[in-house]
Amino acid sequence: MARVTVEDCVERVPNRFELVLFAAQRARNISRGEELTIDRDNDKNPVVALREIADGTLPMEKLEGDLLKSLSRAPEPEPADEEVMDLIPTDQNIFGLQDLSAEEEAAAIPPEEMTAEDIEAAIAAELGGGRR
Repeated sequence: MARVTVEDCVERVPNRFELVLFAAQRARNISRGEELTIDRDNDKNPVVALREIADGTLPMEKLEGDLLKSLSRAPEPEPADEEVMDLIPTDQNIFGLQDLSAEEEAAAIPPEEMTAEDIEAAIAAELGGGRR
């Protein structure tokens, strides 16, 4: 067979879209090192794949299985136990907020009871002891 035409292959695989998928899969299989069923005759892998399909030297069921396997997506792996533990919120201060214990909360002065002097002293303490 000097030239491969679609008409030669459509006799074996009537749907042209399936033909393209099968030929592409067979060309990938050849690239991976699968044995050829015909002589290469200095042709590239896609041409060899089409010639094999046209000659009927391939088991189409195996090729279809290879195609389905290559098109199926593997499910996402389940996270490992330590990854799950990382997702669970903890008591650690991860947002930079100040956590107060129950005793510290009781000792803290409610904002409505703070005087102007208390507010100035708190600001001075935050700024490092000095005023700006």
